[in-house]
Amino acid sequence: MSAPPAGRTPARAVHERRAPLASLLFGVLPLAALPGPAHAAQQLPTGRAAVEALSYDPLEFEAPKAERHDVSGVRVLLLEEHTLPLVTVFARFRGGYGLFDREYYAPAMGLPELLRYGGTSTLAPDSVDEALELHAIQTSFGSGGGSISSTLNMLTEHLDVAVELWEDMLLRPGFDERQIEVWRGRQLDNVARLRDDPARLAFSTFNRLLYGDHPVGWEMDAADLAPERVTSERFREVHRRIVCRDNLLLGVTGDLTWREAEPLLSRLVDSVPACAEPLPEPPMPAIRREPGVFLLERDLEQAVIVMAHPAAVRLEDHPDFFAATIANAILGAGGFSSRILGRVRTAEGYAYSASSVWTMPRRAEGILGAITRTSPGNTVPAIEAILETMSELRREAPTEVEVRTAVDRIVNGFVFNFDSPAQIVARTMFYLAQDLPEDWLERYWRGVQEVAASDIREAFARHLHPEEMTMLVVGDPDRIGRAALASLGPVTVLDPR
Repeated sequence: MSAPPAGRTPARAVHERRAPLASLLFGVLPLAALPGPAHAAQQLPTGRAAVEALSYDPLEFEAPKAERHDVSGVRVLLLEEHTLPLVTVFARFRGGYGLFDREYYAPAMGLPELLRYGGTSTLAPDSVDEALELHAIQTSFGSGGGSISSTLNMLTEHLDVAVELWEDMLLRPGFDERQIEVWRGRQLDNVARLRDDPARLAFSTFNRLLYGDHPVGWEMDAADLAPERVTSERFREVHRRIVCRDNLLLGVTGDLTWREAEPLLSRLVDSVPACAEPLPEPPMPAIRREPGVFLLERDLEQAVIVMAHPAAVRLEDHPDFFAATIANAILGAGGFSSRILGRVRTAEGYAYSASSVWTMPRRAEGILGAITRTSPGNTVPAIEAILETMSELRREAPTEVEVRTAVDRIVNGFVFNFDSPAQIVARTMFYLAQDLPEDWLERYWRGVQEVAASDIREAFARHLHPEEMTMLVVGDPDRIGRAALASLGPVTVLDPR
């Protein structure tokens, strides 16, 4: 056989080059690649059989851990990450609106925003903005009922100037009067708009029903925002009580070592004043325990339903917590695989969405219940369907498939808790602030995998009591049906104000 003309490739060579691609697409190997005589070649599994035949060695995943350090009595977490020339610093101060009397509610709520936008003792608000922009510094400030927090992110080369500016913002705020008034005006607008948002109105009203005059039940109103309650002096008083050394926890991640971070953080910590007095402990709520049906009359195309009762499970390393976590996923927090959504949406067609609520605070009681929105005529049937679903779970254990689905969702998503060093450090700081062990996430991961169907039925039997629900309906009583609503129990019509 003569050689092919120059510049042309033999047909056999073309076939051999393409063979690997064919094997990838169709799950077969070319005849020449199979062992033994060509005529004895055998075809490998294809399609589903090929997928099911795949096997892998178990994946070994070791969660990154932050280093623990101490700087003048302040706990500091460090997790190095040298991929990019960036550094993130976190500060968390114990203290928040939940630790103060109601007269300080507004300035405690507004403190984070005024730390960011209220200027410093030496820089006007717009000068702070210009400095942040000039050095490409990102900051965030936030709050919860028991703490305020701030995050600083910058290029490594701007670390010194960024921390110096951040220190000024945190420790020497200007509380500019014009910015306070801007914040106050925005809050007054939010108060006026509360009744235009049915869901927000329902949750606010329900919290007040269950928690009464407790921070969880508070909602900002015009009295909280009276000019004499929202002054720079009030902001400074709240700031002095919260932003002090005994309340501080720090975290650092990014392109620096502890040797580089320590002197910088030492200067920062030394600038934070000592706390003049300790903060009070958070008040324990007295949650409503009497069942009842409450109606907030509104001319709405959909009714909002919220129901719950107290539940004693707390956030802790205990089998009850892990069983309740999986139970909540099966009841209504697990999306389309949950019982409530399956009944209310899929089986009955009453609502587009429905879910359970099972809060598990660290030290206080939580609540257990459900929420949904539906057309007025389906309000009572939807409530009855939810209550029946709850009763079923009290009587019979969930299926093994339901348990495995709920557990797998947590286990399979475990690795996403470690997306970034910043996420790891921020989460660990939260655990420390809650007096949880640093390896809490790993304990949680193990704990949920040990939950059995019988544990879940027991959790429902002990903690879920459909007949004890406090129920709130926000909607049009004429379209809901007053008599139908009364079939659930005596109805209390709430003051519309």
